[in-house]
Formats: sequence, C-alpha cells, structure tokens
Amino acid sequence: MASHDHHHTSAPNPRGLTRGAVAATLHCLTGCAIGEVLGMVVGTALGLSNLATIVLSVVLAFVFGYSLTLRPVLRSGLTLAAALPVALASDTVSIAVMEVVDNLVMLLIPGAMDAGLTRWLFWASLAGSLVIAFVLTVPVNRWLIARGRGHAVVHQYHHAGHQHH
Repeated sequence: MASHDHHHTSAPNPRGLTRGAVAATLHCLTGCAIGEVLGMVVGTALGLSNLATIVLSVVLAFVFGYSLTLRPVLRSGLTLAAALPVALASDTVSIAVMEVVDNLVMLLIPGAMDAGLTRWLFWASLAGSLVIAFVLTVPVNRWLIARGRGHAVVHQYHHAGHQHH
C-alpha cells in the first residue's frame, strides 16, 4: 500500500478521474453484457430456473469480464500466473457491483425473467438493467481508481513495452 502513496500527494484531476471511471465501467459493461446476455439466452432457451439462469449469467459475466482484461495484460508480457491476480484486482469489485445491480433489476421488473427470448419485455428489461448497472458502477470505479485500486491496477499494463515486476 505504501508504494501507492506517492500517487496521492496532489489532488487528482476530477474530470480525468471521471473519464477513467467511465472508461473502466464501459470495459466492465462489455464483458458483463456479453456474459449476461449469453447466460440469459442459454438459461432461458434451456428452460432453466431464474436462479440457475442468473448464476449462469453471473459466472459468464465474470469469465468474459476477466478475459477482456487478461488480453492486454498478457500482451504486455506477463505470464498467465502473473496476469490473473492483476485481472482479479482490477475487475472483481466492478463486475460484482454490476452483476448485483443488473440481476436485481431483472428480478424486480415484473415478468422480465419469464418473458422469453422472443418478447420485447425480456430484451428491454435486460438492456435497461445494464444501463442502470452502468450508471451505478461508475461512481464505484471512480472511488476505486482515486485510491489506486480497481482499473488503476491494470492501467500500467495497457502499454506493452513498459517494465513489469
């Protein structure tokens, strides 16, 4: 923790911090949306229970979210064993918040989980739940980045060629 203290000696640029949080949340949203949509589609198509469908969606959201983070980190030269903790530190809180909000919204919209893949209610609810999750996750990511956590952990690996430990 002490190694990050030098980053906080001057006040961070609030606009830059917010931009970084929006970018991190968009990154998270991409992985979550891929996993979430795939999980909802597969779970609904297979006639799984709402709980099983949500579990499948959450697992896939984490898999795709981490995968999107791992790609640039691995390209920077880190091994999978070294890259995995970076991805976990970078995305776990963001994905977790997004998934809790997204799935809670889906459960709160009457009939959304049972609407089926051919009904506008299902797709509108899923899209709306992801938008709400995005809006509520941006401040979480902003708070994490301001403290050198969350997506700030992975940022140094986005530019291959730097030295890494």
